[in-house]
Amino acid sequence: MNVLLTPKKYLAIIVSSILLPSCAIQPQPPVETEAPASIEVQKAAQKITMRESSTKELNLKRKIAIGRVSNETIHGRSLLRDTHDDPLGKQLADMLSQKLVESGQFLVIERPDISRIKSESELANSELNIVGVDSLILGSLTEFGRATTGSKGFWSKSKKQTASAKVAIRIIDVNNGLAYFNATGAGEASTESGEIAFSGSTASYDGSLNDKAIANAVSDVVDEIIGNLSSRPWSTFILSIDNKRIYIGGGKLQGIKKGMVFNIATKGKRFKSPQTGFYITLPGENIAKIKIDSTFGDSEINEGSVARIISGSMQNYKIEELKIMEASDND
Repeated sequence: MNVLLTPKKYLAIIVSSILLPSCAIQPQPPVETEAPASIEVQKAAQKITMRESSTKELNLKRKIAIGRVSNETIHGRSLLRDTHDDPLGKQLADMLSQKLVESGQFLVIERPDISRIKSESELANSELNIVGVDSLILGSLTEFGRATTGSKGFWSKSKKQTASAKVAIRIIDVNNGLAYFNATGAGEASTESGEIAFSGSTASYDGSLNDKAIANAVSDVVDEIIGNLSSRPWSTFILSIDNKRIYIGGGKLQGIKKGMVFNIATKGKRFKSPQTGFYITLPGENIAKIKIDSTFGDSEINEGSVARIISGSMQNYKIEELKIMEASDND
């Protein structure tokens, strides 16, 4: 049987063919992703790490300084900028310093802005006490890139922006200038959006992805820095001896608590190796043990501890010949 289609029915069929496919496609809201882990996940993991480290018997802080940190990629560079005008390198140094301070494992000493600190000290008419450090950190942004990918259909299209970064650092022994550790960190951040049947528009350029990718790379490399530096022996020195009380550098904010036991050891003789040209310090000898009775001071730069000898003797030794070392179960 032949069915006659009126103009109105033709119009209805055409409209239906347009609307039905668009109704079948479910709009996908913009989804932002960060790789290898979101900032929230990293912060949560960092809190767990800090909480676990705070339960250890010792959480003694090492003194470190951040030296030259630069941008070695073409990103953010121009012919009008020289090596002293490196905003991305300064941003990287600030991020690295912030992460190290937040870890609670280190005393971070300023080096890049030392000239400004000296100027402020002179204005305040105070003497700037520049202290030495155990290790110096150098680093750079070695890789940075952005990519935009997506798919496009008859009724929909999507767009994904991805930024990736790689950071390289090395740790220098300030006693001999030897780079004894190096590590790299990688980070990625991305965002995705879509457009369905004229219902929206794809996302515009997201500049914040650059910062997120670099921050993720810094977080990645800081974990390796903490693991390496925390495994190195911690030591401090005797400040003074008053009767039977021994005053040492470092207190509560550096993880020293009442009841802790430390070794008093000789510094060991120092020789220059004919083979490498570097100075080698011979192992010192443990001559006594001390036990912490109390701590004093209100900041990491002026605190100390009061201890007493519980075994051994310091007789026939000068203070400058000795150092305080953390004691192990085998000592």
